[in-house]
Amino acid sequence: MQRKSLTRDECPIARSLDRVGEWWSILIMRDALQGLRRFDEFSRSLGIAPNMLTRRLTALVEAGMLERRAYSERPPRYEYVPTAKGEDFRMVLMSLVAWGNRHYAEEGTSVELVERDTGRPLQPMLASAEGHIVPLDRCVLQAGPAASTGMRERLASLAAKP
Repeated sequence: MQRKSLTRDECPIARSLDRVGEWWSILIMRDALQGLRRFDEFSRSLGIAPNMLTRRLTALVEAGMLERRAYSERPPRYEYVPTAKGEDFRMVLMSLVAWGNRHYAEEGTSVELVERDTGRPLQPMLASAEGHIVPLDRCVLQAGPAASTGMRERLASLAAKP
């Protein structure tokens, strides 16, 4: 059994990174989730080369993160709207904001996650299905129903480590 194929085929982190793990894709999703929709808006915001932007938008559409919608027929023009899958990525981005602020903002935070109505700072949290906050040190990964034998063995060996 090859570890590489186990990781790429079965690991949810590896699968996710295959779709959105490239630098530009994450920044495009950030901008799309903040309301940018059109090619020229992304281009201005990111300073990305047009050919790279075209490739990344196409990949995000193919991954089901964005939906391409025509807004002009002559000339043909499109906007890119986050899908439900793309909206779910918001939590990943908010976690990156909090992590980056905590570990890489020596000069102070330039962007904060806050509650819309009160402006109070927020931190991404894990919660049970019933809504109870669960500290990260009380969380573990376990094999899911579709886990292969290799994944079950891998997780069991990691759980046995102190």
